[in-house]
Amino acid sequence: MKHLKKILLLVLCTIVYALVFSSHVTYNTKGYSYNIVQNIPENRVGIVLGASKYTSNGQINLYYKYRLEAAIALYKSGKIKFILVSGDNSRKDYDEPSDFKNDLIKNGIPKEKIFLDYAGFRTLDSMVRAKEIFGLNSFTIISQKFHNERALYLAQHYNINAIAFNAKDINGHYGLKTKLREYIARTKASIDILFNVKPKFLGEKIKIA
Repeated sequence: MKHLKKILLLVLCTIVYALVFSSHVTYNTKGYSYNIVQNIPENRVGIVLGASKYTSNGQINLYYKYRLEAAIALYKSGKIKFILVSGDNSRKDYDEPSDFKNDLIKNGIPKEKIFLDYAGFRTLDSMVRAKEIFGLNSFTIISQKFHNERALYLAQHYNINAIAFNAKDINGHYGLKTKLREYIARTKASIDILFNVKPKFLGEKIKIA
């Protein structure tokens, strides 16, 4: 019985911590994200945070679709001049950055304006590698609001001057599941910061020009 109480207490403390830290992230990134293209300041580079193009049932992933549309809108409005796609390419048959690149080109973005980070396995990796590998100290993050807040928080921790554009979000059951997972992701981010976790890979520097 005592053992069960300890487990329940630990679970309760974890939930409380996740909720408190999530609120802390939202509070500290307030005012750094934008919903309207015309209102966001210009930046030389916009970073699209990766997502799989298709869901497990073969349908187009709306998170992917809306991030793609947001990046296109920012570029065509002159709010960014280059697009860096940072995503997962951990397997030969899974390549988030190339999927985005191909669809960006299909929508009129010149290929020479698109750069790819194949080692953006996590949001932390994407932020740190943008600074250390691509030499960026300021940029615009492109993802959904809940994800942008975590990315902004990490960018601030690493002394990066970042703002974010909120791509269209998803409601309903699927959107709710994603937002619940975000509490876990934010808790993990706090642990990564505490223990100074590094990106999985760094490597040679790449100039965006």
